Amino acid sequence: MRILVSGGAGFVPSHLCDLLLARGHEVVALDNFVTGHRRNLATLEAHPGFSFVQADVSRELPVEGRFDRIYHMASPASPIDYVELPFETLYAGSDGTRLLLERARKDGARFLLASTSEVYGDPAIHPQVEDYWGNVNPIGVRSVYDEAKRYAEALSMAFARYHQVEVRIVRIFNTYGPRMRPNDGRVMPAFCSQALRGEPLTVFGDGLQTRSFCYVSDLVEGISRLMESDLGTPCNVGNPHEMTMLQLAEYINRFTGNTAGIVHRPLPKDDPTRRKPDITLARARLGWEPQVDFEEGVSRTVAYFRSL
Repeated sequence: MRILVSGGAGFVPSHLCDLLLARGHEVVALDNFVTGHRRNLATLEAHPGFSFVQADVSRELPVEGRFDRIYHMASPASPIDYVELPFETLYAGSDGTRLLLERARKDGARFLLASTSEVYGDPAIHPQVEDYWGNVNPIGVRSVYDEAKRYAEALSMAFARYHQVEVRIVRIFNTYGPRMRPNDGRVMPAFCSQALRGEPLTVFGDGLQTRSFCYVSDLVEGISRLMESDLGTPCNVGNPHEMTMLQLAEYINRFTGNTAGIVHRPLPKDDPTRRKPDITLARARLGWEPQVDFEEGVSRTVAYFRSL
């Protein structure tokens, strides 16, 4: 198939491009390098089935020919981005989603939206299931991401209902692995980078807030299975193995041999206290569950950050 991947120079999308090319598809990646990086394309650009277009998905789609599949993966996606790139985040979720849905309608392509566990906000139920409506602050600093994704889901479902576009929606939980930006503000690259520099790890609040970490190769496998499934409603894809930030910090320090310890800083506003996916739907409908254990995933991730 001929496939368009928006945000293709980003962390997760570049791994998705790898997977799709390995399966024999032709892939066109689109990115404006606001948060993506050309080094993430290093293994892709020599592939005969790959091409890259530099463009802002919220403004234009300067790509020719028909597509069979469109993956909308473009968006800033870290706490630092929400503060520094609020409009880029909002426009990727709104205008970018609309332009790609219109292209999918024109081409008769199947469309997948990369949504997020952030649509659940600071959840009142645990673990999070797909039919939970969420607890989001619509005007907080994180809302530019949370609400952009919630709007993108609503727009995608409207195109499915009223324009018969085949839509798939993946709600991505915390993901880690090679190609993350060292300074993007997410906890895994922050902890790894600090530990490798021999610095104390910064834990916000009391460190008892939880996250569930999925290795990137598992995530993109789940995303590709969702695209090729008949599931037209949102689906969680993530690893249900939950840990506190204190547990993660202590693990990274042990793993890297960092003896600098931990320092505490005030908890950012609206930071979710718990995060754990219920993946019953993914198991039943996609035959998917994580395969890479945490120790192996951390080993690969730390090796990447050492190489930078």
